[in-house]
Amino acid sequence: MHTVTANGANIPALGFGTFRMPGPDVLRIVPKAIELGFRHIDTAQIYRNEAEVGDAIQASGIARGEIFLTTKVWVDHYKHADFLDSVDESLKKLKTDYVDLLLLHWPSSGVPLAEQIGALNAVKKAGKVRHIGVSNFNTKLMAESVALSDAPIATNQIEYHPYLDQSIVLEAARATGMSITAYYAMADGKVPNEPLLKDIGAKHGKTAAQVVLRWLVAQDGVIALSKTATESRLPENFDIFDFDLSEEEIAAIHKLARPNGRIVSPGGLAPDWDRAA
Repeated sequence: MHTVTANGANIPALGFGTFRMPGPDVLRIVPKAIELGFRHIDTAQIYRNEAEVGDAIQASGIARGEIFLTTKVWVDHYKHADFLDSVDESLKKLKTDYVDLLLLHWPSSGVPLAEQIGALNAVKKAGKVRHIGVSNFNTKLMAESVALSDAPIATNQIEYHPYLDQSIVLEAARATGMSITAYYAMADGKVPNEPLLKDIGAKHGKTAAQVVLRWLVAQDGVIALSKTATESRLPENFDIFDFDLSEEEIAAIHKLARPNGRIVSPGGLAPDWDRAA
């Protein structure tokens, strides 16, 4: 498995995400994903499946130390004391005494960012978290987080797929040694039906989905989260490191980006997004 090194964190470049995955599906599919070779598992408090993720990791038979485990603190828990309590609850559910990466799930003006970053640093200093990061932050909030944090920020987890130009955020992340973790890589089902991606895939004996995952991890400092609840699709999602895209193919995929390409932008949570020129 390829890894991305970002501010001291070595993160498997391909992760398995569990967003909108009910507990029974987690228990069924995550052990299979780990058996196949996935070593990066992503969950969150708000997904309400941390307990099943913990059970699935235990059931996999793979040592906890070989799994890179990410979870995220929900915005309701950003006050310092609530934050610490919520992390302890997450660890209990995940059946582990630490997570490899802990993220602020969305920006929130309800609690000062300094307090949020302070809490992240506190749980890291306590040994409950190996690395810290953010999610759904714009470049302004990224810069503020870096300035406020004693510990380095390892990643910003954001929506990223061929229809959304994230070059501004990528540039800002690279300037500070931070990685980008891409979610919604399949663009809510648009990717598998994109003619350009299918054509490129046909040249390599791959699917459009595999092409996009490869396109993501081929970019400097980018980690891709894949997801499926269908066991037969697991090998497809994992088998992306045995081919290379040409510079022309990568450029053509970037050209699919459009101004209205963003899919995830919930009211009350989404920041003022950076827009590519």
